[in-house]
Amino acid sequence: MKKKRKGGGIGFGNVQKPEAESIVISDFEPQAEREPWVEQESRIAELIGDLDECPFGKAMSKFYDHLRSSLELPCEVTGIEDFRWEERYVLGPPKPKEYARLREKQPSFRDTFELLSIEQGVVSKWMLFAGEDLAAHVRRKSDGKAFCLGLAELKATNKNSKNHQLLSDYVMYFVNYR
Repeated sequence: MKKKRKGGGIGFGNVQKPEAESIVISDFEPQAEREPWVEQESRIAELIGDLDECPFGKAMSKFYDHLRSSLELPCEVTGIEDFRWEERYVLGPPKPKEYARLREKQPSFRDTFELLSIEQGVVSKWMLFAGEDLAAHVRRKSDGKAFCLGLAELKATNKNSKNHQLLSDYVMYFVNYR
């Protein structure tokens, strides 16, 4: 016959369970860092409605209309993280000469671009989420080359601008609710 243990279970010895009112549940995120997310979700919900109920296509149309009327273009943007083609050069074994050669003809997350316009229903080989994401028509500042990138892969370089907040809200929605 097994002896009944008190407390926390196997491997915890004789640990007493805490009283219900002494339990504190925390997401380990400081209050200062949590508030911007709450504000951001509030802005998105104001635009879209119930985030869990609005179909993705309808929400994307609402975002497109909102961004089209609210973004101040052109605006300076850069990549949030490495573009799909760059992953093997950024994360894999270093091949700096090959990477530099390819960056001359291809867009890089390290480049700075002018965001010229956005468009729905456009697919480009440079878009990570082709067919789902909004198209961002950009021009690389260093050489003037034009590309069509995914808007969800970009951020405004001026962190204090209205455009930074608009793009950040879009990216947060796109990444978390698609």
